[in-house]
Amino acid sequence: EVELDESYFGGRRKGKRGRGAAGKVPVFGILERGGKVRVEVVRNVKGETLLELTIKKVKRGSLVYTDRFHSYNGLVSYGFRHKRIDHGKRFANGKVYINGIEGFWSFAKERLMKYHGVNPARFPFYLKELEFRYNYRDADLFDRLIATLGEYARVAVTE
Repeated sequence: EVELDESYFGGRRKGKRGRGAAGKVPVFGILERGGKVRVEVVRNVKGETLLELTIKKVKRGSLVYTDRFHSYNGLVSYGFRHKRIDHGKRFANGKVYINGIEGFWSFAKERLMKYHGVNPARFPFYLKELEFRYNYRDADLFDRLIATLGEYARVAVTE
């Protein structure tokens, strides 16, 4: 089971939130329930863009939960089982919800506010750090970092 959602990051411009917020950076998120979140800056939130990433990152046949945003309309034709939640009516209907990925957006935005501005060229790196922190929020990060570095670095041992 997977939750998909998009969000916008950027400065606080009064009166404009969500889709269509000019000057904000669109980010697409995929959260496997009981698993990890994956996020990526996207050029836009058109169906073609979001479907392309979903096809690359999510196993076909998976049950996918989204809101009613029209960009998710093609999921079934690509082999995904698809359920939608209408946030205009409610935020959850049994197992049909996307509160997990929305929890990540809240986690990420709260932490980014501490920086009082992020260089747009470096924003994807901040986003990946937040993805890592969220995915390992219950782990000892020092031990996790050492293990991760060990996977990528070769250490020369001398006697």
